[in-house]
Amino acid sequence: MKKGVITRFAPSPTGYLHLGAYRTAIFSYLYAKKHNGVFALRIEDTDKERSKKEYEDNIIENLKWLGLSYDKFYRQSEQVNTHKEYLRKMIKEGNAYISKEKAKDGSGIIKEIVRFKNPNINVSFQDEIKGEVSINTKDLGDFVIAKNLDEPLFHLAVVVDDFEEGITHIIRGEDHTSNTPRQILIQRAIGAPTPIYAHLPLVLGPRGAQPFNYYKEIGFLPEAILNGVAFIGWNPGTNQEIFTHHELVKTFDFSKVQKSPAIFNEEKLEWFNKEHIKRLSSEELKNNIFRYLPDGLKIEKIIPIISERISKWSEVKDMVGRGELDFFFQRPILDKSKLTYKNTPAEKISQNLIEAANELNKLAEKDFTSENIKNILIKLANKSENRGELLHPVRYALSGLDQSPDPFVIAEILGKNETLSRLQKAV
Repeated sequence: MKKGVITRFAPSPTGYLHLGAYRTAIFSYLYAKKHNGVFALRIEDTDKERSKKEYEDNIIENLKWLGLSYDKFYRQSEQVNTHKEYLRKMIKEGNAYISKEKAKDGSGIIKEIVRFKNPNINVSFQDEIKGEVSINTKDLGDFVIAKNLDEPLFHLAVVVDDFEEGITHIIRGEDHTSNTPRQILIQRAIGAPTPIYAHLPLVLGPRGAQPFNYYKEIGFLPEAILNGVAFIGWNPGTNQEIFTHHELVKTFDFSKVQKSPAIFNEEKLEWFNKEHIKRLSSEELKNNIFRYLPDGLKIEKIIPIISERISKWSEVKDMVGRGELDFFFQRPILDKSKLTYKNTPAEKISQNLIEAANELNKLAEKDFTSENIKNILIKLANKSENRGELLHPVRYALSGLDQSPDPFVIAEILGKNETLSRLQKAV
């Protein structure tokens, strides 16, 4: 058990973050909580032109929605005076210097920028995922760390903030690996310890850069996003895939993070969502489905039919839009050709429907349940060479759809009289 673990999620509020960015937050959170540590949120808002409050609010709202509660909150713009103190100290001690250079915009204006005095050495660090990494800093030159004495830039600000906030583990995307040597040099210059790094493999996939809000809006559960995104580039090494929040914290381990780029698959994420929908209580299921149903369709009996056919909540609205639930409230218009089954003669189909109606008519109204209906119809269907000769026309007669939910459930919802009436109409 590691003591005193402090991780951070440090997004810039310059736009709506994509799913991959929140994977960094998820891994940072899981690692901190696994070791009874601290998870900090730092809003890196020093880009005054592009940073917006609405983006910051969205980040905070999404972390809350995911259940990633942070223990500490920082706003980088509030630490600028501290950054400047360290900048002056570095200049005074000879680790940085003011360089007078022409502006790159072609104006000919001379500007005073601050560069780090590069010692041109090999910098090595141990990465929790990549192993030992060694980079020669000579190619970096004397890199810029401030626009002027009052405007420290990214590398200096990040290092100072991590030091002041006591960050012990920096978990971020692999694209930041090249930034690490610069930041280690700055750490050494200001007397800061080097944190432990973990650079996550990049996320590849056709929708990998979709804004996180997209998944919320089309009806994913936070539990499913947490579970599914945690599995992008990581797995526990067992056959278990469905995890609760608590189970993820307990199981998470950097040794199981893959080194190669991770593949994002939206279909797999939908599978995670469907599995988590199955875990909801009947009340939670009803409340979520009812949010997407018009008032006239809010009938509890159709909830099981809807839930088995969706992987996200927005599909409820899609079903309504396509008229897939209309047959519960109005008799379908039947197409004779669709009542037939393969090469079965129409007379045989009619006879099967008549037998089905006669047998179902023997059930009392109170016994007209999907289980009893199924027992009767399956017994009848087994008499034929192909069960589809009875089950297909019954399904179509009740729903009028080429593909529909379980006909036994449909019949129970419609009730005895309406079911018999629809079968007779089909005959």
